[in-house]
Amino acid sequence: MSKIIVIGALPESLINFRGELLKSFVANGHDVTAMAGNASVVVIEQLAEMGVGFRAFPVQRNGLNPVTDIRTYLALRKVFRESRPDMVMCYTIKPVVWGGMALLGMPRIKFYALVTGLGFALQAGGFIRRCLTMVVVWLYRLSLLKAKKVIFQNQDNRDYFVSRKIVNKSRCALVNGSGVDLNKFALVPLPSDGIVFLTIGRLLGDKGFREYVLAAKIVKARYPEAVFRIVGPQDSSPDGIPDHEIKKWNESGDIEYFGATMDVRSFISDCHVFVLPSYHEGMPRTVLEAMSMGRPILTTDVPGCRETVTPGENGYLVPHANSQALAERMFWFLEHRDQLVGMGARSRILAEKKFDVHNVNRNIIKIMELTSKAEMTNV
Repeated sequence: MSKIIVIGALPESLINFRGELLKSFVANGHDVTAMAGNASVVVIEQLAEMGVGFRAFPVQRNGLNPVTDIRTYLALRKVFRESRPDMVMCYTIKPVVWGGMALLGMPRIKFYALVTGLGFALQAGGFIRRCLTMVVVWLYRLSLLKAKKVIFQNQDNRDYFVSRKIVNKSRCALVNGSGVDLNKFALVPLPSDGIVFLTIGRLLGDKGFREYVLAAKIVKARYPEAVFRIVGPQDSSPDGIPDHEIKKWNESGDIEYFGATMDVRSFISDCHVFVLPSYHEGMPRTVLEAMSMGRPILTTDVPGCRETVTPGENGYLVPHANSQALAERMFWFLEHRDQLVGMGARSRILAEKKFDVHNVNRNIIKIMELTSKAEMTNV
């Protein structure tokens, strides 16, 4: 039995994105503690029901504030010294960077980093963005020095880290995203009436929401009956879309914004086409969920997104940051409604073949060289 600590930034992500992985660790007989920022009683109780302990630590998910980041580093180092885990898995940038830093000088503890995307800081941009990229690359290099494996969700992200000499290719591993629970996100028939486009995600500029809104305006000028919905929480990061802009979207009548939700299934059930016009992803969980529920996919030809679509089969890819191209493909879906059922069925088949969360978790457990209950029984 191993003592494992899994560290993220958002407490809810431990349930929504790592819940099945945490369950797999527990099912294989390991002692598991999850860490994140301050969690609600609901999240802590849900983790407890899985057999997972919870410990909060101070973390500011966005920005580079030396004071708060040093506090994060010191808190994690104290936890590692007190808990003496056998291994630590961190995901998202702050936990990976400061978790990896805190583990330097602790050779007995195995460190695994899960890179869920390049994020805002590693995207091309102006002078300030380039400076930020240089800082983040340096921090990654230092934090991953002792990582036994760095796990990526797409090949492009892996190649970026290797090309920037952040980590050697020999210490890299690939998995098919976070996976999707095929039973929870069961196949649901498309609604019989109208046509509804849906996008889900944190309200960030890099998610392509502005292009989605502009494409909706273009489409509704020709097809006013088309419906465009957005589901997701607002975000306080520098790339977050401000409240006044979201209000304008609603007031325009082109968009229906539903805010945040803990369960996206009813929204996916009510849509005909799932759209994610993102600029970059590790592997978009919302797309996998929509695929599992049998929805055609319209997304961008960027790392992470392109792996979810076989063009012309279960959906289409368009260039990112191009609202006109997005609108043109939306016209296609409106004018070829008879093909949506077949495309949705092929999305489900692809989800079953490639993105089953249980297969993804088995691969992660193998990468981490964890011993299962069955193996311990046979020893």
